[in-house]
Amino acid sequence: MKVHPKTIRARRNRRLLLVGLVLAVCALAYAGYWGLHARFRVVTDNAFVTGNLIPVEADATGIVTRVLAEETEYVHKGDLLVQLDEHRAQAALGQAGGELGRTVRQIGALFATRQQLCQKLVARSAQLARVRHDVIRFRQALPSGSVSEQVLQNAEDQMHSLDAEMREAGAELRAIEARVAGTSRTEHPDVEMAKHKFIEAYLDYARQRIRAPASGYLAMRKVQVGDRVLPGDPLLIVVPLDHLWVEANLRETELQRVKPGQSAQVVVDLYGQSYTYHGTVEGLVPGTGSVFALLPPDHATGNFIHIVERVPVRIALRKEDLLRQPLRPGLSTVTSINIEEPGQSPNVSLVEASSKEYETDIFADELAQAEFQADEIITKNLIPRNEPLEPAGCTAPYGPTAAPVPMGRIGRAAHPGDKAPQLGQ
Repeated sequence: MKVHPKTIRARRNRRLLLVGLVLAVCALAYAGYWGLHARFRVVTDNAFVTGNLIPVEADATGIVTRVLAEETEYVHKGDLLVQLDEHRAQAALGQAGGELGRTVRQIGALFATRQQLCQKLVARSAQLARVRHDVIRFRQALPSGSVSEQVLQNAEDQMHSLDAEMREAGAELRAIEARVAGTSRTEHPDVEMAKHKFIEAYLDYARQRIRAPASGYLAMRKVQVGDRVLPGDPLLIVVPLDHLWVEANLRETELQRVKPGQSAQVVVDLYGQSYTYHGTVEGLVPGTGSVFALLPPDHATGNFIHIVERVPVRIALRKEDLLRQPLRPGLSTVTSINIEEPGQSPNVSLVEASSKEYETDIFADELAQAEFQADEIITKNLIPRNEPLEPAGCTAPYGPTAAPVPMGRIGRAAHPGDKAPQLGQ
């Protein structure tokens, strides 16, 4: 049956009119949507879930003997994750303890030597005073013949000898004082150095047990039994899933009205449109992604192409949403920011490093325990002493002694007015 051309044109016009009406309705609907809603929001699909990825690294050298946790497993802060062979570290700790004890005993012997020299100086001082008195008396008695010149000569020689011995003892005492003055048996620099070497060995021994620095789920296990690890080697990663956020990379042309404090809606591809996460803009990263790249572009070379840069924007997610619908770092999202809200200055940051993964106290007790054990070793090796710190009479001069008794010719009679010199004059 042949259709008349006018009928064909009429059908075509009706269809075109229908299509035009549909397009007009869609355009009006989109215009209404944009005017009432879309123009107040910045939407991007270049946004991803991220969080703190806490590395667990070796802090000592050793052979892995046990791996006590596996990927996807939840661990609590302080849980033992990896055990290293601690035999070498234990031997080094024992050696450091022995060195500390020996140093304490050596310093104790040094203090005892000071006491010995002090007593020796006092004894030499008393002998020198007695001989000086004898010399004066012998000189007074020489004219009368009560003593011979030989006796006087022997006394003077003995006085010179005692004077030299006293100078020697004084020099030795000054050398000892230079090493122990102003300190004690437990606070001597040598003891302090040996003590801190012991503490260092103790910390190395304690770090043979590698513990979780924070609570979270394990990922990226690289360590195996039998591996020889060195300080800084990555072993595991702990991922706390109760504190995540979205990093939205917005075009620089969209940032004019984006400010911290504005609300955001996040749709994660994992759940689709069935669940919407609510967030808040916490801050704008101070720079585009290109300036933080491994090889930032050098626009001064002349090879310049204008492209629209992107700036990362941090959006916090509510904790209750994360508990209700768990997420994983790296998931893709479609993020919408409500720029109708006033917000705050772009230079303001609402981020707070207050959650539990921002600090760890698993090493807090190690230093106290090391110092306690070091103090025990020091106490055990202190030499018992009952003598006073400064023996009586040790204040006698041990520098250059007093001028000797004036001596002319041996046979010269002492003047009746001569007086015996006092000790220390």
